[in-house]
Amino acid sequence: MDINQYNGKYVRIKDKWGKIFEGRVEYGNADFLECEWGGEEDGLFMNDFLIYNSDIESIEEIKGHGTIELWTENLILRRYKKADAKDLYERIGKDPSSFEYSGWNPYATKEMAKETVRRFIASYKDEHVYSWVMDWEDILVGTIGAYDYENDQIEVGFTVANGWRGRGFASEALKAVVEYLSENEEIPCIIAWCASDNIASAKTLEKAGMRYVRTEKDSLQAGEKTYDKLIYEYRKQS
Repeated sequence: MDINQYNGKYVRIKDKWGKIFEGRVEYGNADFLECEWGGEEDGLFMNDFLIYNSDIESIEEIKGHGTIELWTENLILRRYKKADAKDLYERIGKDPSSFEYSGWNPYATKEMAKETVRRFIASYKDEHVYSWVMDWEDILVGTIGAYDYENDQIEVGFTVANGWRGRGFASEALKAVVEYLSENEEIPCIIAWCASDNIASAKTLEKAGMRYVRTEKDSLQAGEKTYDKLIYEYRKQS
């Protein structure tokens, strides 16, 4: 079976034992798998699974919904895993700069980080949940998600951990997410906001193709400071 054609695509696989797998796959040729895994044929990687060609009874490309894995030039946007809680606490929760302009820190303690990750994982059964980790070379460098879908509109937000900022990861991830929400999920309007003083975030929103639409004066409270809130939106071009 020619399975190389499915590289990078979202598929449903039924193996010869009747087990069903759904997700995005990466192709591995026979030489690579023989060297790294001791196999003698090609196969497909899906999440933590390697499915050899001869074990595939059927495969079809499907349209995924919800928090499916997204690939960009440098990042894999993937679902949260339990093991992420430690990194989220260490790299984001303990860093005041990560929530300086939002006042929102769901990873402030180890317990909060574990509970936040648990809730995200539990929510993945819902195809209208969108919560990703930014993964760069197996390193958790940030998070991105979309929330509060109502009246054909959804809000996106993101955080990049200190030490990985300034590399374009945020705009790269955001561009992939807004395009996915608009084109695949057919959500007409994606909105985002940032504090007026947060120049870096404003530039990120603009680089991702979002358009400034209005300012809400003195509407954002973060700690002891009050900021104007800049509202941006993304709409699919007709």
